Amino acid sequence: MPSHIVAIIGRPNVGKSTLFNRILGLREAIVHDTPGVTRDRKYGEAEWVGKHFTIIDTGGYVPASDDVFERAIREQAAVAIEEADSIVFVVDAMEGITPLDKEIANILRQSNKPVLLTVNKVDSAKREAYMAEFYALGLGDPVGISALGGRDVGDFLDRVTGEIRKPARQARATRLRIAIVGKPNVGKSSLVNALLGKQRQVVTPIAGTTRDPVDSILHYQGEEIVLVDTAGLRKRSRITESVEFFSTLRTLRSLEHSDIAIVLMDAVQGVDKQDLQIVEAAMQRFRPVIIAVNKWDLVEKETNTSRDYESVIQKKLGVYDFIPVVFISALTKQRIARVVDLAKKMHAEQARRISTSALNNTLIPEIQRTPPRSSSPKEIKIKYVTQVKSTPPMFAFFCNEPTLVQESYRRYLDHRIRAHFGFDGIPLRIVFKKK
Repeated sequence: MPSHIVAIIGRPNVGKSTLFNRILGLREAIVHDTPGVTRDRKYGEAEWVGKHFTIIDTGGYVPASDDVFERAIREQAAVAIEEADSIVFVVDAMEGITPLDKEIANILRQSNKPVLLTVNKVDSAKREAYMAEFYALGLGDPVGISALGGRDVGDFLDRVTGEIRKPARQARATRLRIAIVGKPNVGKSSLVNALLGKQRQVVTPIAGTTRDPVDSILHYQGEEIVLVDTAGLRKRSRITESVEFFSTLRTLRSLEHSDIAIVLMDAVQGVDKQDLQIVEAAMQRFRPVIIAVNKWDLVEKETNTSRDYESVIQKKLGVYDFIPVVFISALTKQRIARVVDLAKKMHAEQARRISTSALNNTLIPEIQRTPPRSSSPKEIKIKYVTQVKSTPPMFAFFCNEPTLVQESYRRYLDHRIRAHFGFDGIPLRIVFKKK
């Protein structure tokens, strides 16, 4: 179920980013924060009293030019209204109502979205009197807070999450969901069209044609598979439009609600830092990944063999060198069926469970030959291992000093599990517990 989206909007310098950081800085409120797709953190996944929501700071998207200043503010408000489930409208207690506040309020009153009028910089009881004038905006009872000092932020979050219902446990959909992600113009929509056998997506040479994730149903060998064609992920510095920011947000959310990620790369352009960041975004969300190198029909085979190209990719992947690579052409349909077959295989693979006896008989002797190093005088002794979860697979290693196990040894165990039991392209969770 998609996360409830709360957008923080308002004119510049009212404290939107301060409030955003305050919410994500609360220890009891934060689940994890995600580096945004603009220069600063712009959205995060938060929790308050068991209710989860996505909080968005729209303040960083306003162009610096004075010529388009107010127009950009209006654009931001319009985009936030369209994308959000509820809105936090931040105003400044010290400055009072400004013409720009009135303009944004007019837009909000015409929407059907819940709006929480939030008067910031109410740092003391004396300043609560400043809130009275904001009733004139026609957005209901204002709530006063100090984003900087944290005053009444807890009560504010109670209001924000008041309409959010705690998610009920839902049965997992039986259809396999494959998210096709990558930079703009690498051929994501062309791949979807090639698999479907029809022109389902608009394909142009212009980067960024696809704005929204679009679901399509692929009938494959008697099975229905959901293909999610997502907007291209760009470098942070290149995301300047509000619409592109929200497209990236929706793309990342599509990853979270898919079973497998196909990361499409351009064979002609080669692999760059942005490709690797997309892979990492999928891995951080524990989604199995297939790298599909598209436009392979345009590569000169005499100087670039698939084996050489794959070797270069795996070197650049570093700790993710276990991800399978397939060379395809969406134009000629070369090996596109193999991508789907591999996705189905990996989906079944990540649900596999390894017996405890097999794990201990195989891994404990290797651990004894190569024991973990300790940064303290205490010796680390791993005695037992078991798989505690699947999809994604999670393995628990029981030892006497779990907090002393170093990250390098975690990666060593990850490699040993893969060497003996497979899981190509599938992220593994490894935890250490006190015996």
